[in-house]
Amino acid sequence: MTVLGTILRVIWVPIAFIVSAFVSLVVLATLGLERLTHYVHGAGFTGDPLPALLDIVFRAGVLMTGLTVVPALIVVLIGEIARLRSFLYYVAGGGFALTAMPLLAQAGASLELPSPALWQVFATAGFCGGLVYWLLAGRRA
Repeated sequence: MTVLGTILRVIWVPIAFIVSAFVSLVVLATLGLERLTHYVHGAGFTGDPLPALLDIVFRAGVLMTGLTVVPALIVVLIGEIARLRSFLYYVAGGGFALTAMPLLAQAGASLELPSPALWQVFATAGFCGGLVYWLLAGRRA
């Protein structure tokens, strides 16, 4: 790889990572809102929904901390250093990175695992983010 190619790669990889993280966030928000709407509609809340809404907002804030980017960053760094071009690596790595987010967010809080619906939402968002990263930068690692 030439010096110019290396410089362009160093610039392009963070841009592709940010774009794929944004796609994951959009998928996470849309699927999460869809699941939340089904849950709230099915639970039949009769009282004041404000405490439940504040609890959801607080939990979402905990999930959006900067620490939760670390697993995805590790997947990208390993793929770039090892020059992995595999579609499967980036898609599965993205899914793994986002399914690790709920565990990292509640690392010291409790030992109960999140619901399967939450795992599905995070894994789907991770798969989409991994696919977008592979399309933008992973194919030419």
